[in-house]
Amino acid sequence: MPRRRVARPATPHLRASSEEQERKADGQWFVRPTRGSATKDYRCPGCSQLIRRGLAHVVAWPVEKALLSDAAIDERRHWHTACWARKH
Repeated sequence: MPRRRVARPATPHLRASSEEQERKADGQWFVRPTRGSATKDYRCPGCSQLIRRGLAHVVAWPVEKALLSDAAIDERRHWHTACWARKH
């Protein structure tokens, strides 16, 4: 007899104990600091400079998803910690 697939509930965003919520001018954001364990480079949306692998930074995504996104987590971005702090 074939196995039935059980549908798993969709997770609207990632959850971790180090995750916090912050309010910025453009809405409420989930923010998670990283310890610099990334294995690739990211481009910071605040300054357009590279966040080199191994550099501690923050990952942020909106609490509410954008109209055309499947989930808010799809909108996550990696920011330099200082750039995120300066974001309005």
